[in-house]
Amino acid sequence: MKDKDTRDLSKALLETGWPAYLTTIDGRGYPQTRAMFNLRNKERFPKLIPFFEKRDEFTIIFTTNTSSPKINDIKTNSAASVYYCDPESWKGVMFGGEIKIVDDRTVKKEIWHDGWEKYYPEGYNDPDHTVLRLTPNIVKGWTGSMTFRLELGDSK
Repeated sequence: MKDKDTRDLSKALLETGWPAYLTTIDGRGYPQTRAMFNLRNKERFPKLIPFFEKRDEFTIIFTTNTSSPKINDIKTNSAASVYYCDPESWKGVMFGGEIKIVDDRTVKKEIWHDGWEKYYPEGYNDPDHTVLRLTPNIVKGWTGSMTFRLELGDSK
């Protein structure tokens, strides 16, 4: 598979996958995987299309509760991966790299959606509202019976 085809397939899965599966490493060294809102899904979050167009083509953003165990995982070990797939077409892609906690209130406000008050009652400034960003340095995937790999560089 050509590099451009690999990038196009990876970006397509990133923008259509539902949900996204985030894996972190807990304090004992065990992987912890959970389903997350895929904020890059263009159908479910069309308001965020301009937000992501201003960023690296594979930047991944999540919102989560500050009180979530994944925050401690990330503070202890920032290595993480995010997986997207389309099981009906036998395609999947994993993005790996260092995940960071984003403290920028502008970003929190820019990605905020009405209805999220049920998770964060005080709105985007809620102290229990945290934004995470993964700028991957590796992409691995599969399509049918073929696998692919992209090295994107250092995400630090």
